Amino acid sequence: MGPLSGVRIVELGGIGPGPFASMLFAEMGADVLRISRHQGEKHGMKGLDARYRLLDRGRRSVAMDLKNPCAVDAVRKLVEGADGVIEGFRPGVVERLGLGPDECLRLNPRLVYGRITGWGQHGPLAQEPGHDINYIALTGVLHAIGRKDGPPVPPLNLVGDFGGGAMYLAFGMVCALLEARSSGKGQVVDAAMVDGAASLMTLIYGMHAAGLWTDNRGSNRLDSGTPWYDVYETADGKWISIGCNEPQFYEALIECLGVDRSSLPEDRHDRSGWPAIRNCFTQAFRERTRDEWCEFMEGREVCFAPVLSMAEAPLHPHMKARGTFVELDGVLQPAPAPRFSRTQPEIRRSAGSTEQGSDDALGNWGFSAEEVAVLRTSGALD
Repeated sequence: MGPLSGVRIVELGGIGPGPFASMLFAEMGADVLRISRHQGEKHGMKGLDARYRLLDRGRRSVAMDLKNPCAVDAVRKLVEGADGVIEGFRPGVVERLGLGPDECLRLNPRLVYGRITGWGQHGPLAQEPGHDINYIALTGVLHAIGRKDGPPVPPLNLVGDFGGGAMYLAFGMVCALLEARSSGKGQVVDAAMVDGAASLMTLIYGMHAAGLWTDNRGSNRLDSGTPWYDVYETADGKWISIGCNEPQFYEALIECLGVDRSSLPEDRHDRSGWPAIRNCFTQAFRERTRDEWCEFMEGREVCFAPVLSMAEAPLHPHMKARGTFVELDGVLQPAPAPRFSRTQPEIRRSAGSTEQGSDDALGNWGFSAEEVAVLRTSGALD
């Protein structure tokens, strides 16, 4: 029983951040019912076997044609008994379907209505299409990521879709759910990826304002500019990471590498000496394989870790000890996070689970067998 046990969420099926936020709610114990528009067309993964659509895990799904008035009426009934709604359409779409926040809050004044978009619900770009890369480009995030004298490097879709989008949507909705318990009133949560991505950059914007961060990629403390916060190639063509920002960790690294200190600048913060430090580190790390460095470095207070592939990461002893990855339906995947001391989260259904069909799922939300039959006859259910 996770910490959100008893909370009921209606998810109006979309792609990317909406399903990810819904997955988080489900793993924290909430009863999430996903309303899919069409079977087999989820998250842009048409044709992919259901057990690999990991963003679907933890909850039941019902396929409905939301252009069918009977389906809209059914969703309205679900909303009446829900604590929250998650939708990720362009602004105005759900309003045209008759499922916008005004209508839903009329039906259920305590409802928390969560909306996730890239550009937000208003503003000059609100109606424009876009993807993660575009949203983080507009916020200064993408410009800041990349090697010196090289182009910006997209950080997968982790910063916009999932970090700045889904996580802020989930956080915002939990805040609103807590507030609704005392006020008795619901509200709309407008989670925009541009807002969330900008928020994630708060520390960096502060450093920039103080003159401690430049707009030149690969020239700063945390973007590979400093030689003690970077990755280095090893003798076997693999890579290790070093993050020795604090002086004690830097000194421990110098000692571990056996570097001749006379070859290094006295003040490591003097940028003119960085090329010499980097060259020294580069040569030193090429003297051993990645695994040899792991055996030598771990436990020496150096802020060190090997750069592992997705195939390698779940096999690392630390990942195995914490159970950071789990296997369901033969698919190795990340486990729920974070951990709790008493109300542990769990994956209650695998992505490919056929445990319950539409009839049972709707029945658990108060629909009678006759009502489900009417929906099926009308074509509202896929």
